[in-house]
Amino acid sequence: QEIIFELTVSEGGFEAEALGHSIFTEGETWAELKENIIEAVACHFDDNVKRIVRMHFVKDELLTA
Repeated sequence: QEIIFELTVSEGGFEAEALGHSIFTEGETWAELKENIIEAVACHFDDNVKRIVRMHFVKDELLTA
């Protein structure tokens, strides 16, 4: 089973929200975010099934012309 996270930059680092699941986490660094995602998925499902996690980074910019 694949879990897709949408990643965004926040003031304190990064935020990650799973699409289709009630999983949200954050991290100050990229490495901390990845660790927190793995931990959040394990806690959410509470079983020993291995899952693929896809991290989709979203950069939202507003331009004026």
